[in-house]
Amino acid sequence: MIAVDANGADAGPSVVAEGARRSGVPFKLYDSPVWISNEEEPVRAVRSKPEASIVQAARAVADGNAAAVVSAGSTGAMLAACTLHVKRLKGVHRPAVALLVPVPGRPTLLLDVGANVEVRPEHLVQFAYMGAAFMEAVHGLERPRVGLLNIGEEPGKGTEDLVAAHERLAGGPLNFVGNVEGTGLVGGAADVVVSDGFTGNVALKTMEGTAKAVAGAVRDAIRSNPVSAAGGLLVRRSVGRLREQLDPNTTGGAILLGLRGVAVVAHGSSTAEGVANAVRLAQRSVDEQMIERTAQALQAAGALRSAPAASVGDSHG
Repeated sequence: MIAVDANGADAGPSVVAEGARRSGVPFKLYDSPVWISNEEEPVRAVRSKPEASIVQAARAVADGNAAAVVSAGSTGAMLAACTLHVKRLKGVHRPAVALLVPVPGRPTLLLDVGANVEVRPEHLVQFAYMGAAFMEAVHGLERPRVGLLNIGEEPGKGTEDLVAAHERLAGGPLNFVGNVEGTGLVGGAADVVVSDGFTGNVALKTMEGTAKAVAGAVRDAIRSNPVSAAGGLLVRRSVGRLREQLDPNTTGGAILLGLRGVAVVAHGSSTAEGVANAVRLAQRSVDEQMIERTAQALQAAGALRSAPAASVGDSHG
């Protein structure tokens, strides 16, 4: 059963409820007159509002009453609620927010996209293993290609932390392809691209904004005169498929990696179908034992900071 937070979506609780119903997955809707906004400090709000729907949904996972949690609310509140209640896998430094980049063709997982503004090399290394485990378990990619988002492809490029992370990843068991520039992120250079949360979030928002701008420009060009409009009718189906691939609703949402349970953050502007895809993503992650496989990958690579992560522990492990 998936715990679904009814609040937070721009379109309101009714759209969330409809999306959860459409998913075809067993779920329980957590609704409450109390909710946490994007303007509130996440940790303080989660601690002071235990009755908030997002906190109740996260606690359902912690208590074993749900297999996963889905919310279209504040990413910060979701991260805080899950870190405080669901907790991290033992040996994981920090959870990361991972999102499939909405570009045509083979999907690319980008992480972190906002949870960790400042990171150390060991954080980036863990992000790499967590992202690879997710792509293997949930998307069926055997030995996904992993790269570091950087300003150049050469091993010595970037900050000291990026250079150190590169050295550790190059000597490990991952299918590490080295540094990936911004063009490679959307060009299929890797299946998993690792970054700090600040850079990853800027890259993601830039891509989303560019996709919207290009789509709008194409639409305006098609409507500019009768001849263009007639031509537009001929390519409508192809353009429609492309629009679907670029739509954030198609990916379902971001997933929080490094936790003891599955947590998915749907886009705030999600439609009912977007929420449905988020719930399906959560269920698929549970079915494919994404948490257990992530723990095993981290342990096998020696990328944990303490005891083996195959058994989960408290948030300070």
